[in-house]
Amino acid sequence: MTGKGKYAETPLMRQYYKIKSQHPDAVLLFRVGDFYETFGEDAIKAADILGITLTRRANGAASYVELAGFPHHALDTYLPKLVRAGQRVAICEQLEDPKLAKKIVKRGITELVTPGVSINENILENRENNFLASVHFDKKMAGVAFMDISTGEFLTAEGNYEYIDKLLSSFQPKEVLFQRGRSQEFTEIFGSKYYTYNLDDWVYTETAASDRLIRHFETTSLKGYGIQNMLLAIIASGAVLHYLDLTQHHQIKHITGLSRIEEEHYVWLDRFTIRNLELFTPLHESGKSLIQVIDKTITPMGSRLLKRWMALPLKDIGPISERLDTVEFFLKHPEARENLEDHLRLIGDLERLISKVAVGRINPREMAQVKNALNAIVPIKQTCAEAGNKMLNRFGEQLNSCELIRNRIQNELVNDPPTAVNKGKVIAEGVSQELDDLREIAFSGKDYLLQIQKRESEEHKIPSLKVGFNNVFGYYIEVRNTHKNKVPSDWIRKQTLVSAERYITEELKEYESKILGAEEKILALETKLFNDLV
Repeated sequence: MTGKGKYAETPLMRQYYKIKSQHPDAVLLFRVGDFYETFGEDAIKAADILGITLTRRANGAASYVELAGFPHHALDTYLPKLVRAGQRVAICEQLEDPKLAKKIVKRGITELVTPGVSINENILENRENNFLASVHFDKKMAGVAFMDISTGEFLTAEGNYEYIDKLLSSFQPKEVLFQRGRSQEFTEIFGSKYYTYNLDDWVYTETAASDRLIRHFETTSLKGYGIQNMLLAIIASGAVLHYLDLTQHHQIKHITGLSRIEEEHYVWLDRFTIRNLELFTPLHESGKSLIQVIDKTITPMGSRLLKRWMALPLKDIGPISERLDTVEFFLKHPEARENLEDHLRLIGDLERLISKVAVGRINPREMAQVKNALNAIVPIKQTCAEAGNKMLNRFGEQLNSCELIRNRIQNELVNDPPTAVNKGKVIAEGVSQELDDLREIAFSGKDYLLQIQKRESEEHKIPSLKVGFNNVFGYYIEVRNTHKNKVPSDWIRKQTLVSAERYITEELKEYESKILGAEEKILALETKLFNDLV
């Protein structure tokens, strides 16, 4: 609230305040009809960041609340601006059809988007990881965990402060979590350049962290991950999963493992070396970083991997020699390199697409891209298998084109699907007899409407007669004023325009019911079939 007035407790505002209290530090986007609204201090922030109009919502003669909003379909435009401005954003949706609500529409938070937790492609940089980090430290040592929910990567490490500081500098997390009440200590040890968020003390306990990790990975212990004796790393890692729970990210089955970062395998670069060598960020605005100069990768996945390799330079001569041998192979066999490049271009960002499948946020067109990527894996696997190179051979053995999955997508999805299920024409013919039958009803019904138009035009000698549709009263017959004296008495006039009259008939209403009923059922069935496919 502001201090200028007392807000009236209307049912809507009571509901808003109750939901807002769950995440008081986040900007709450509150769905009201076709708009996302913000109120009070959130509205002031949103208006400033987004450049939208700040108004007041009337709540009685002497009370008001600041209000700023935008159309729901503009969420992908405005959400990234809020997050990039350092705001945590809670998205509150209507959880029931307003037409069926007996009182106020039921609403609830469906997602909390933060700088370090997002799968929205408009927020993510496609050639960069979006790491969330968690740090737990004692008097001399610290544990750290890094997760990119958009790719499924989950890594952890433990060591002295200097080592953990180097890791933070290398991974460049977008958000860092640590225990509440330790902000000053964190800043003194690791600096103040990170966006941070504090979690309750109980989250950073061995019991809570271990239980959360074991529950997620469905194991009886953490021995298989090689971290059973790394208490600080375990606590940091468990806190990450707890934070995903807190932000309503429950569908995380794509996070299938926890990798330990081995300190002895890499040459560690401190923050000053990374900055002065301009590895990732140029010192001057007009300059270029090293990664910008050498990154000629084909896919976003390759770009992110190259950046990881630069941040974690190898120390052991064996793996270094393997990489050099692979480079030499491609120099000597340009046809193999070109073949791989051609097929890699069809892969796209499969890593993030798979993550969107796991969290149920993928659209039909992206699902078609998954199919194309899986198809491209087949020739890539063959090229790697036939190459006289150990590293490529090993890589080829690890590839799986998921034949059953890609065949199912091929058979069930149309060749060029739309970006949203609600646009229709997503599921191919022959997948569902019920769907095929409904489509026939909808198609033949519209064809019959054209027959009505032709028949009535000829019968009543009204050449300009046409059958149209609007959302107010459905299908209608439009007759220009010059011919309205020819209209039969059983037609019901519904609308008068400047130069025409609109009428409805019993026959039109009957077919309208059939067509619209079929279209609604088609949309519901296509949505169900697509969700089953995903």
